[in-house]
Parts: sequence; C-alpha cells; structure tokens
Amino acid sequence: MTATVRFLVFGGLGQLGRELQLAARRKGVALTAVGHRDADVGRPDSVRDAIVRARPDVVVNAAAYTKVDLAEAEPVAAWTANCLGAATVASECAAADVPLVHLSTDYVFDGSKPSAYDESDAVAPLGVYGASKEAGEKAVRAAWHKHLILRTAWVYGRFGSNFLKTMVRLARERESLRVVSDQVGNPTATEDLAEAVLCAGAGAAASDDRWGTYHFAGSEEASWHEFAVAIVEAQASRTGRRPPVAAIPTVEFPTPARRPANSRLDSARFISAFGLGAASWRSRVGPVVNAVLEDAPVPP
Repeated sequence: MTATVRFLVFGGLGQLGRELQLAARRKGVALTAVGHRDADVGRPDSVRDAIVRARPDVVVNAAAYTKVDLAEAEPVAAWTANCLGAATVASECAAADVPLVHLSTDYVFDGSKPSAYDESDAVAPLGVYGASKEAGEKAVRAAWHKHLILRTAWVYGRFGSNFLKTMVRLARERESLRVVSDQVGNPTATEDLAEAVLCAGAGAAASDDRWGTYHFAGSEEASWHEFAVAIVEAQASRTGRRPPVAAIPTVEFPTPARRPANSRLDSARFISAFGLGAASWRSRVGPVVNAVLEDAPVPP
C-alpha cells in the first residue's frame, strides 16, 4: 500500500528525515524531503508552496527544535519551531485536505509515573523543549482532525546528532566515561521509527479512522548507562577501544534542562492499530554502530 502513497516530509534533512529517505528508496515509495532552506515551517506561504509542488497524499512533520538544553536559553526559537511550526503545517494540511503525521516526544511527560506512559496519561513537561512540543501537539489537534501524532523517545541512528553517535565518539577520545543510570527509557532506532511513519502515513492516506495520538518506541527499556555500555562494546571490535563506563546518578551530571527520570512509552496502541512494533534496541545497536563507523572511519 505504501508504494502508491506520495509523502512530503518537512524536516527532511534531520536524522529521521534522512532515514525516511532511505526507507522510501528501499520500498519504492515516492517521498519528497524538504529542509529548512526549502520550506520554513514557521511561514504559511512556504509550507503552502511545498505542498502545492509535491502534491502529497500525506505530510510528515519531522521539523523541530531539538536542542533540549539550549532551549532553556533560546525559548523563542524552540516555540517558533515546535509550536508555531506545528500549527502552520497542520493549518496548511487542513486547507489542502492532506492528512498529517506529526512527530512528538516523551518530554511531554515529567517522568514521575512508575511504569510506562500510555496515551491517556496527563502531560506535564519539565522544560522549554517539552512544553513547546506539547503546545505543538495541541496546535495540531486544534487545526486539523486528520492527524496522527507519534510520540517517540531516545531516538538514535546513523544520521544527525544523538546519544549513540556521541558515545561512539567519546569511546575514541576518552579513557573512561561517566553516564547516568537513574533515567530509563526505550531507545528507538530511526530505522524502526521511519518504518512506523511510512506505515501510519499509508493508513492516513487511505482515509481510515485511526486518527489521534500514539506512542511508538523501542520494545525494550534501558538506562542511559546500560545503553552506553552496549554501544561501547559494539564499537570495540572495530576501534580496539573499550573505556570503562561508570554509572552515576543524575545529580552528578547537572544539565540546564531537567530530564524525565522515566521516559518509557507503551506502544501497545500503535501496534494494535497498525500491526507494527519496534525492534529491541539490543538487536539494533551493533548494525547502527557499524553504519556510524563506516560513515566516519576509524583513524589508522
């Protein structure tokens, strides 16, 4: 079904956007990816022109301000991209009668729940980034009923900036690492997330009735420390580097923005609706690390 659907992706040059381009080529899906220079999601005319040119069956909004800590010092930039941008894309999709898949985040929650969050749980963002993304969700819901909001968490892959790539780099540069062990979540590979977006988008283009908010994240949980240990081990055979990774509490690694202690997302609703779940991060780490190292070969 996806092969007959035309996708337009805003934020097409980010880590998910680039993964979506790969997935679309593998599947023979028609996908147009536009970056900020091609289409500014804060400007209705720019978004409208991109939709007119691409003539999509479904729009994906992966454009976002994702610098969680810097957002505390740059709230206007975060809110412009994450709230105004979301509202603009949704409004233009409504005007063109094109379904929208909008990406959101676990940061809409405060992390106080003892178990995984589902879609019915109350939101309570801790910082500017989470608040701006939560406001973006509200804007999408208000502007256009033909939407699918996909919340995800701890995204990693070969493109862009993410925790896995940072750990691969630090494993080369440092003799030891310190990583927090009291924050838990579901590491989510961009490969799986791209598959979910294409699957959900195909459903949206078919004019079905599965509109609403869904969680989609990796099928196995971990702490940042557990994830880091696995990443370091995965790169060791290629680099010969295996620095020890010490587990530390969050209080020993202060950041400008507070992080949720619990970022676990329950993906059962998405799996039930679309028949697709994400792989365990343990099965994805090795291949992703290898891809990252192939993109940036180990120095001799």
